[in-house]
Amino acid sequence: MDDKPSKIAQAIRIARRTIAIAKQNAVFAIAVKVGILVLVAAGLLGSWAMPVAVFGDVGVMVLAVLNAMRALRVK
Repeated sequence: MDDKPSKIAQAIRIARRTIAIAKQNAVFAIAVKVGILVLVAAGLLGSWAMPVAVFGDVGVMVLAVLNAMRALRVK
């Protein structure tokens, strides 16, 4: 960015896109965590509960980072 007022519209577009991506990441992370919690509570994972929870959490983090990288494509 620089001090040109004409770039305010672009900054607003970037901000809106960033907020939308952050909301997507939050919803996806919460959905995966709730899904794993339900599986653990139902006893369907047995002794695999901890590894599934860890890999699920790490997987969500990786996918969230990859999804957030879309914000770098500014037009």
